[in-house]
Amino acid sequence: MEPVISLTKVAADLGGRPVLRGVDLTVHPGQVVALLGANGSGKSTAVRAAVGQVPVTAGELTLFGSPVRRFRDWARVGYVPQRSTAAGGVPATVREVVSAGRLARRRLRPLGRADRAAVDRALALVGLADRARDSVNALSGGQRQRVWIARAPTGEPDLLIRDEPLAGVDLASQRVLAATLRAQRDAGVAGLLGLHELGPLEPLVDRAVILSHGRVERTVEHPAQLPESHACHPADADEPSAEPTLQTGIL
Repeated sequence: MEPVISLTKVAADLGGRPVLRGVDLTVHPGQVVALLGANGSGKSTAVRAAVGQVPVTAGELTLFGSPVRRFRDWARVGYVPQRSTAAGGVPATVREVVSAGRLARRRLRPLGRADRAAVDRALALVGLADRARDSVNALSGGQRQRVWIARAPTGEPDLLIRDEPLAGVDLASQRVLAATLRAQRDAGVAGLLGLHELGPLEPLVDRAVILSHGRVERTVEHPAQLPESHACHPADADEPSAEPTLQTGIL
């Protein structure tokens, strides 16, 4: 089966400094793969390279069999960046933000019955159905993160990519995220997660790839065997912690 995402000997630089050094990684349909590592290990750069935000300087990165530089079918990819804010200060309702997850499929056409039903399902799954008409700016931090959790899968992607989805998220929202990922995995959606540790997502992960200093340190086929602290090396200074920018067309 062709992988939905494949990195082969991938290298990438940031600010003229090497961050990824010969990374190999594949995710097949229906698989959930965790990319684990400490700050500075290169995992966020690998995630951002996967959605075309960081150029690959060597090796090959493909999405659904196409080189990422030529890939155009972004409706198949759902992406939530690290430390995302649901509306960025724009006065939008919860429903409006979650509905934006359908835009890549609708291409500016009005939302139809199927689109509205998808939004309703997503809001119910994250426990925000009763807040649909409220302004996102009126929500708590945990509730705002739930808006993002709901937004990505409403476009019915074949691949969900999330960078640090557990960072700064309360336990209740972590459980909501786990339930959402479980539902998506059961529907055959593949997942790539950039994480410090597996936490409540461990039962959903098929394989863990541990990065250290931009290289794959080891791959674990049975993540339940990992200790609670997966023995990452201390952070290095190669990977900046700057806030990523959401690429146009990726939801």
